[in-house]
Amino acid sequence: MKRILIIDDELPILLFLRAILEKEGYQVVEATDGEKGMELFKQSHFDLMIVDMVMPVKDGLKMIMEVMELAPQQPVIAISGGGRVIPKERYLTVASLLGNVKTISKPFSREVIVETVSDLIGS
Repeated sequence: MKRILIIDDELPILLFLRAILEKEGYQVVEATDGEKGMELFKQSHFDLMIVDMVMPVKDGLKMIMEVMELAPQQPVIAISGGGRVIPKERYLTVASLLGNVKTISKPFSREVIVETVSDLIGS
């Protein structure tokens, strides 16, 4: 069973992604900020990470940069609804330049998540 680490500070997004991905047969592990997500990443193998770009404690961009230093081929999906000042497109453009990273804008559909996950790691 393929394992996915989801890092997002919004509980509804975590629950939505968990429901979708578990129904598709993936094992899901969650964190509510980049620091907790990084601890989990260092402790275990994940086939994919889904990372929100705007979070407290450690944002998604910083987390993805750290992950790429440790595991340059790690598949990542960066998601963002934007911040108070910076639009989501800027966050996602920067994330897409960091390595094996696909980007998805919030709000997103079940179909987009399932298709993107499948493209990166299969089912």
